[in-house]
Amino acid sequence: MKKIVILMGIVWGGLFGSELVWQKDIDAAFEIAQKEHKNIMLMVESQNCRWCKKMEDETLADENVQKRLAAYSLVKVSRGEERIMDQLPMIHGVPTIFFMTPEKKILQKVVGYFNIEDFLGYIDDAERIQSSSLD
Repeated sequence: MKKIVILMGIVWGGLFGSELVWQKDIDAAFEIAQKEHKNIMLMVESQNCRWCKKMEDETLADENVQKRLAAYSLVKVSRGEERIMDQLPMIHGVPTIFFMTPEKKILQKVVGYFNIEDFLGYIDDAERIQSSSLD
């Protein structure tokens, strides 16, 4: 029975549980992004932010969102980390999400909770902005 439960957990996790892998070190994340030629999605949150939690539990947990974000190096930082906040533009609310190039150019900044459809639209917008800047 134990083997069946473990096997079901592996299959279930493989089918439905593709979790996002977040970097906490902003400098290391940009280094990795440069080496892998990936853009960055940086999420600024705070510990007791219900909208941050909702964004993670609903929007960022969506399979289609996760597939799209596989092309990004993901960074999650706390609004309380002054060293990191000094490297970013002023944050007026959380969650704040920046789509950035590996060279730290901001392509798109979104503030607040967004449903799946709207968030996918913001990913599209960031990618269009980058494409038009390469032309």
